[in-house]
This record gives sequence, structure tokens and C-alpha cells, in this order.
Amino acid sequence: MSREQTRDLAARALVGGLFALLSINLLNDFLRTGHVTGLLLLVSEALIVILTVVRRRARIIDRSTAAAVTTTLSIVGPPLLRAGEAPGLLPDSITATVSAVGLLLVIGGKMTLGRSFGIAPANRGVVARGPYLFCRHPIYAGYLITHLAFLVAQPTALNLVIVAVADTALIARALLEERVLSRDVEYQTYCQRVAWHLVPGLF
Repeated sequence: MSREQTRDLAARALVGGLFALLSINLLNDFLRTGHVTGLLLLVSEALIVILTVVRRRARIIDRSTAAAVTTTLSIVGPPLLRAGEAPGLLPDSITATVSAVGLLLVIGGKMTLGRSFGIAPANRGVVARGPYLFCRHPIYAGYLITHLAFLVAQPTALNLVIVAVADTALIARALLEERVLSRDVEYQTYCQRVAWHLVPGLF
């Protein structure tokens, strides 16, 4: 097995293992409290595991240290989130609704990407339809929304640190991904039509 294949297999195993730990915690929380906000986060993270397994090989991939660090932090962080005993800052019905909006963005983006989904910043083909007509990274925007909803529902110091670090890394990862894709003439044309990275009208 080549070094590249070994690295890829290790990444998939890590994502799967962390997701299993997250699943146990959030399913136990649901059985204990009946709150569904955590379950919506779980569905969002499950899509990462599935698409990591079936993703298409990249044409160009960023092997820089910055890409490795931001990718690792943004992927490892969310599965470390934990439900606790502290009451939420808002009712579960509100945080679940917000999380559902984020999840719909994630699902819509991933259905549009299909096997072009990836973890590390890379060029797996330019997609310019569906939610990608409104911003360049609708999946990442969905992640940010589901993470924020979970933090409001489970406002612990640990969760705050994890969300702050992981989502900062996620934004940096999105920008690094654009740096890779910017070498593609098709992507340059796409960026002229879609100016917003994550939030239309804001960023």
C-alpha cells in the first residue's frame, strides 16, 4: 500500500471513529432528554462519513501544512462536541429549527456535489448549480449554523472552545480550497458570478 493510500485510509478511519463516539453521546442525550438538536448535528456529521468513503479522487490537492492543520481541526472538532447537563440558552424547539435550516443547506450542497465532496482543500471539479449559485461554500455555511445551534442548546465551556477553534479552521479551510480552485479557469469564471464565500451579502 502506498503512502497516499495509507494516509487516505487513516483519514477515513479517524473520521469514522470520532463519529462513532459522537453518536453514542448524542443518542444517549436524546434518550435522556428527548431533545432533537443533537440528532440533527449527528445527521450532518453522518453525511461527512458517508461521502468521505465514496468521494472522487482529486485532480489537485493542497498538501501544505496550513491545509493539513485547518482540515484536521475542522474535521476533528465537531465530533468532540458533547451534550451535558446544563440547560440550553433557548428552547430545544428553536435550536432544532435553526439546526434544521443548517442541515438542509448541508444536504442540498452535498447532493449537488455528489462524489465531488472532499475533506482536504482540493480540485475535484467545479460545481456551479443549486445552492452554489448563492455562495461558494453552502455546505460550510450549513456546518456553521448547525454548530451554533448545538452550542446554544449545549452551552458548555468545552463546546464553546471546540466550536470557536473548529469553525475558525473551517473558514480558513474554505479560503484555502478557493486558493487551489483559483488555478482553474472555470472556477475563476464562477467566482465572477458568485462573490460571497459563506453568507450572501455579508462574507
